Amino acid sequence: MTTASSEPVGPVDSSRIPRYAGPATFARLPRLDEVTRADVAVVGVPFDTGVSYRPGARFGGNAIREASRLLRPYNPAQDASPFALAQVADAGDIAANPFNIDEAVETVEASADALLDTGARLMTLGGDHTIALPLLRSMAKKHGPVALLHFDAHLDTWDTYFGAEYTHGTPFRRAVEEGILDTSALSHVGTRGPLYGKKDLDDDEKMGFGIVTSADVMRRGVDEVTDQLRQRIGDRPLYISIDIDVLDPAHAPGTGTPEAGGLTSRELLEILRGLASCNLISADLVEVAPAYDHAEITSVAASHTAYELTTIMARQIAAARG
Repeated sequence: MTTASSEPVGPVDSSRIPRYAGPATFARLPRLDEVTRADVAVVGVPFDTGVSYRPGARFGGNAIREASRLLRPYNPAQDASPFALAQVADAGDIAANPFNIDEAVETVEASADALLDTGARLMTLGGDHTIALPLLRSMAKKHGPVALLHFDAHLDTWDTYFGAEYTHGTPFRRAVEEGILDTSALSHVGTRGPLYGKKDLDDDEKMGFGIVTSADVMRRGVDEVTDQLRQRIGDRPLYISIDIDVLDPAHAPGTGTPEAGGLTSRELLEILRGLASCNLISADLVEVAPAYDHAEITSVAASHTAYELTTIMARQIAAARG
């Protein structure tokens, strides 16, 4: 058991216990009930009632956990051993009502509040993108309106679907309307594909979002794009929300609404590494639907993405402690 002054409890030693043995916690880390604190809590939300096309993201969190068995404790890209710098623990799943979206949103918000109250930052594994709204509500209670980087093939700022205000395509419009986002520091990254009309882009611009398309990343390169994002965010409290369909279907076939022409997994990871100096308060990773995956391509990409985000948070926590 850890104490505030003791060394963090790290992953199971894979040189002693094979990676395929034992429970599949994220990166083979301890469960939250096995430690006395968590600086970063990895929590799942097995909920996909808000999807508009293919369901299955309710199984995403556990697929990511299974794929994360291959993660190792030293991250050479960031020159850090994140699980030695901070206590990272798997907090299990938030049991959201699959038959009532309004109730599910309230449950996710209350559960996130409780975890944040312990002092932890959150690395949330969805689930569909509906869950970003209650997570952002929790962040705003603690930090005020937050900066947002939204990695996604889609804008997710539509008004309603079939009259429903809470779906995986509407969370960021609701967040802007509720005043929980810093509208001077909002960006979509990786958007592409057909829209319902030009009004989608006009509405999005009025809300304050900047857009970096997947074609922009290809033409301008990772370094230039990342520098632009850092300048837009500055030192504001930053929340990162990643829909795995930001990746091209070649890199992430296991998702509900795939779009051709996306980022490579290498581009996504490099952009995130370039954001290491930003004040990352928490993050989510959503829309992994393993039923459509092949050879765990999507869940492997997702596990590495969560690893980079967790590393950034662990480095910042360690730096703050001096």
